[in-house]
This record gives sequence, structure tokens and C-alpha cells, in this order.
Amino acid sequence: MKKQLLLVDGYNMIGAWPELVRLKGQDKLEDAREELLKQLSEYSKYEGIPLIVVFDAQFVPGIQKSYQQYQLEVIFTQEGETADSCIERMTGERNDRFTQVTVATSDLAEQWTVFSQGALRISANELYKSVKKTREKVKTHAEDLHFQHFRRNSPWTGTQLGALEKLRNQLTKKHE
Repeated sequence: MKKQLLLVDGYNMIGAWPELVRLKGQDKLEDAREELLKQLSEYSKYEGIPLIVVFDAQFVPGIQKSYQQYQLEVIFTQEGETADSCIERMTGERNDRFTQVTVATSDLAEQWTVFSQGALRISANELYKSVKKTREKVKTHAEDLHFQHFRRNSPWTGTQLGALEKLRNQLTKKHE
């Protein structure tokens, strides 16, 4: 089975996800980037899909860099390079017999370009729905774990629970 890799056009997601659009509209672009990275990190970890988020450097001049944050690879392109051209280059380099690249963008021209290189595509809205669905799965899973080990959250110690069970067994035997 091929290894999966998801390349995400960061500003494309910020321009499409409702809570990120709101932050961007309040001139909180850095907060929107941070929130996007947190949500994608949770998604990546739970789904087991490596993820690279690419941002245009045009919004943060002079920042060209790559770094790890929240166990994601984050890339700010060089000045003069768009996120689209960076994603196209990375798709060509990484999409091979062993790796299936999927590109998250709503830019139709970008979708066609990466599709012609053998990559799959997912729109910003589709990724948003997938991230929300994963968040619900995480929440449900956490609740299931909490109730599965409900006794662990009891105020009673193990010794006290053992003594109570012994007492219950004795009382049951008396009434039989």
C-alpha cells in the first residue's frame, strides 16, 4: 500500500474555513495560521497522514523558511515563489510508486496541474468537513475511554473497592 502525503495550501484554507476567515477579517492572520496548524495537526495525528502546510511568503516578506510545528512540516515559500508553484514542485518530487500525494486547495488551476502529475486533490471545503468529522471522532473516542474506565475516576481506592466487593459477596451468600 502506498504511503499517503497531504500537501495543504495554507492561505487557501484560511480563505475558506469559516472560523479562519473570521480571524483573517479581524486582521489576525497569524492567529488564523496558528489555528489552522493546530487543527491540521490533530487531524494528521489521528488519521495517521503526514502533512505539509505551505504558505506564500508574500504575506510575510523575508520569512522564507521550513520548520516543524505541532508535528507538521510548515513551509513559507521564498519571495517570488507562490505556494502553488512550491506545491507543484513538491508534488512532482514526492508523488511516486511508493507515495500518493493529495493536494488540498480550491484553486481549480492548481487542482488540474497536480492531477496531471498523478496526485489526488481535495478542496478546502472537503478538507474542512474531514477535519470536523475527525474532531468529532476524537471527542467520541475520548468520551468512550472516559466511560470505559469510569471506575478509575471513582473516589474509592482499589483497596476500598475490594473490601466493598467482599462485603457484597458475604451479604449475597447470607441471603441465598
